[in-house]
Amino acid sequence: MMYIRIPLFVIVLLGLSTFWSCDKNGDVVLFSIENDKQLGAQVAAEIEADESFVILSPEEYPDAYNYLQDMTDNILASDEVTYKDEFVWKIHIIDDDVLNAFCTPGGYIYVYTGLIKYLERADDLAGVMGHEIAHADQRHSSKQLQRAYGIQILLSIALGEESSQLAQMVGQIAGTGATLAFSRDAESEADDYSVEYLSDTDYACNGAASFFQKLLDSGQSGGPEFLSTHPSPDNRVEDINAKADELACDKTAVSETGFTYQDFINSLPQ
Repeated sequence: MMYIRIPLFVIVLLGLSTFWSCDKNGDVVLFSIENDKQLGAQVAAEIEADESFVILSPEEYPDAYNYLQDMTDNILASDEVTYKDEFVWKIHIIDDDVLNAFCTPGGYIYVYTGLIKYLERADDLAGVMGHEIAHADQRHSSKQLQRAYGIQILLSIALGEESSQLAQMVGQIAGTGATLAFSRDAESEADDYSVEYLSDTDYACNGAASFFQKLLDSGQSGGPEFLSTHPSPDNRVEDINAKADELACDKTAVSETGFTYQDFINSLPQ
């Protein structure tokens, strides 16, 4: 009987083919959509249990949550959101002066009151929300984890093994508000998708640009927590506006009636 020695890398590739395929975005990501959702749920549970995160109760702050939910729903209505039906897209408001927002794999969205109060218009926050939704929808965190931890570890996690590594990932995301600092390519892509999402809404499609312009004008371009995990190229504002020009979308600020952005700010703890 003849035995044929098969190289280890061929065996690994054959095994990976069972788990590894293109997702709906056309990207090759080892983590499945269910893995994304499970990781996001674990991160959400970790944040919920961490007393350093003061999460406002929807029951105590219904007006604030209704306003933010309406904004989120408007963005998610865009045809450009790939996983609008698969991910949970659950919003949380963290009471902290930090200028930050983040979205975990699977769509758990966290927005800080410091960021909400820092901004002046609904369009600005919608631009940031679109950007964060894009990070989850384009699965930037999963791709970043794949690069950081390697194929073998992620394959083991996908198979239900390596619980210690999974716990490390959960702790890292919960502790920093992002898996790792996103690459500039991922940031540019999230900015572009923010414009595309908002082009289907009444918000100014370049809302993200006004947020970054405000940071630049106030001399905080290198300081806020948001930029510690979202590196900012010098030409970011220009690129966002260029994308808006390319799409020929409306850059006019939304006209709010009834409950306005200022009312939203006033409904939060002062």
